[in-house]
Amino acid sequence: MSGVGAGSGNGARRSPLRWGRALVTGASSGIGRAFAERLAAEGTDLVLVARRGDRLEALAGALSAAHPVEVEVLPADLAAPVSRRSVELRLAASEDPVDLLVNNAGVGTHGDFAELPADREEQQVQLNVVAVQRLCSAVLPGMLERRQGHVLNVSSIAALYPVPHSATYGATKAFICSFTDALHEELRGSGVVATSSLPGFVRTGFQEAADWDGQDRLPSFVWLRAEDVATASLDGAWSGRARVVPDLRYRTAAAVTSVVPPNARRWLLGRSSGLVR
Repeated sequence: MSGVGAGSGNGARRSPLRWGRALVTGASSGIGRAFAERLAAEGTDLVLVARRGDRLEALAGALSAAHPVEVEVLPADLAAPVSRRSVELRLAASEDPVDLLVNNAGVGTHGDFAELPADREEQQVQLNVVAVQRLCSAVLPGMLERRQGHVLNVSSIAALYPVPHSATYGATKAFICSFTDALHEELRGSGVVATSSLPGFVRTGFQEAADWDGQDRLPSFVWLRAEDVATASLDGAWSGRARVVPDLRYRTAAAVTSVVPPNARRWLLGRSSGLVR
């Protein structure tokens, strides 16, 4: 773990400050980087977690130069229990405590489940499910003792549907929604809030990492900006919501499809998923 001191850039702390210190996983790129940039602009000190230490160091330097914030760098592979342990210990620390945990790191795969490597699917469950559980377990006792804090778990609009050709991914994201909904109720009245965010398609490196080449066949209007997803998710968490769907288009689609019978919805998704394989 390394840290970068508060910079002397042009950024100024917003008042009132929503969070003093946030830990963001998957912070080196995509939505995670957008979370880090938005929080730094608000004046929130950061703990950045991702596998690539060099990318984290570069981001930490840029953020601390632009904004008066302290940035810690904590390289870790959250799918590996030994590596993940350092992040759990940081979240449980009473010194310089974390009062916002953003569980953003995640991975997907694409293809028929029977043809995908079992080890890679298990690694996906470790990162998307087990790591989320473990990090929440690490941070919540301290938050409850202080009677303040927020946990923001990034799920996906895919959590609301079966996802043929990404079966494990959809199931892991459904777990995050159910898990976070339950935490939200368990924490009611405690001063601590758990929120899940359900973004749709976002232009990041996620699709390439999942070996999915169907993105070029999707219309441009379905794509969201990472910056908009981060902003809507943080605002929703701060307002105490259990779930956030960060775009009106996706909120409308979720509402419309929710009335379709499950059997019909599953059949339609099975047919349509073949068009973007």
